Amino acid sequence: MFCPRSGSYSRGTFPCNELRGTGASWDLWVRSRRGCGTQDARVFILYPVLIALVVGVVTGGRLARLGQLRLAWAPLIALGMVVQLLLFSSPVGNALGDAAPWAYVGSNILVLGAVAANLATPGLWLVCLGGISNFVAIVANAGYMPVNPDTLAEMGRVAKVDYSNSAPRDVVVLFPLTDIFAMPAWVPLANVFSVGDVLIGVGAAIAVLAAMHGRGPLVVAPGVPIGDEPA
Repeated sequence: MFCPRSGSYSRGTFPCNELRGTGASWDLWVRSRRGCGTQDARVFILYPVLIALVVGVVTGGRLARLGQLRLAWAPLIALGMVVQLLLFSSPVGNALGDAAPWAYVGSNILVLGAVAANLATPGLWLVCLGGISNFVAIVANAGYMPVNPDTLAEMGRVAKVDYSNSAPRDVVVLFPLTDIFAMPAWVPLANVFSVGDVLIGVGAAIAVLAAMHGRGPLVVAPGVPIGDEPA
């Protein structure tokens, strides 16, 4: 279902591609975070969570329990997401210029710190591991997540003019941790993804399933059985 990129990408080199907007033969366009409507580099993670919701209901789990899940430092996760939303969906990214990629790195630190504070929650150790994998790849590539431009072209995506965490790269560092897989184009919101995204998706799915079955840090009103609604 998911296809890895060509072996030539592992060497960090590509032939010229007119969709990249450059004549250089050693360019590497990295992950796009804006444009293409609702497409986003982490849309892949949505699918394991949706599957977990369905499996949870079929196996007797309760959706109400998801609202009872409590995570430490949750505001940091929200803050990190807000920063990324501003960077990739507003003029803020352009205004920050060269500092924008490092603002993105900082937002990831906030989210990772919050996730690390919740490792006792089922599945979140996988989310943390996947986040670290992506974070290391992004930092190693100067604040960007490399992706094969030919893969983007096959999916009907091209490089953006505005800041979108996308820029030409001459060399790919830590290739195995970068976006080396692509969802089939026929899948809704299809996009590229990394091994870190897979770990995050699986971990998030486990967390959802566990919460629906009453496992994890669930908080309810005193005297109310877990999963039950207050009278």
